[in-house]
Amino acid sequence: MQPTIEPPVQNPMHRNIPVENITELGQTNIPTYKSNIHCMTIIGQVEGHSILPPQNKTTKYEHIIPQLIAIEENPEIEGMLVVLNTVGGDVEAGLAIAETIKGLSKPTVSIVMGGGHSIGVPIGVSANYSFIAPSATMTIHPIRLTGLVIGVPATLDYLDRMQERVVRFVTGNSNITAQTFRDLMFKVGELSQDIGTVVVGEDAVKYGLIDEVGTISQATRKLRQLIEERKNGGGIH
Repeated sequence: MQPTIEPPVQNPMHRNIPVENITELGQTNIPTYKSNIHCMTIIGQVEGHSILPPQNKTTKYEHIIPQLIAIEENPEIEGMLVVLNTVGGDVEAGLAIAETIKGLSKPTVSIVMGGGHSIGVPIGVSANYSFIAPSATMTIHPIRLTGLVIGVPATLDYLDRMQERVVRFVTGNSNITAQTFRDLMFKVGELSQDIGTVVVGEDAVKYGLIDEVGTISQATRKLRQLIEERKNGGGIH
């Protein structure tokens, strides 16, 4: 008769914890609270029609836009919080994301944490209400072009048209004037070997680019306020 082998005692702290949570997320447990708010993150570099190197941390517009449409169609989601920490990226992809966020019928609030640079600026102002962390920055600079330049006059005209699209969107969705935005964009000496301006926290609010300096808790509180206003039929303010 063979001796009975007792099964190893499991640590109750590790019971029912998916391996994926540890290997992928670096945590042993994640909250299961079901919220009516969806958090959308715009991080790294906004990737456009060209695939960036695998070592780059990117936000792919072909992933974000279907998510935004799903949020619009999901009756359980009543509002969206957009968290930005991006260096910018492809202009058309960034504008596509910004226009999609602007077009949502549900309340949206954005908050810049770390940085909302370059094409991250239109994304940051696309929400119904915007916040920026006190230490966060936003870089405003002219459109840059990489790749083959076919003809100088045609290229300059193309850049000017692209730049005007960004100016119109930003000024149309924030309190900054077109002249102030252009002054910041073409300021000389602010950036090393370039023109443009780095705007920090309170300065972004002072220029009218962002609505308020705040934290995540303030952003979520504002979003819940907008959700309640929408429920009560008062619109979004």
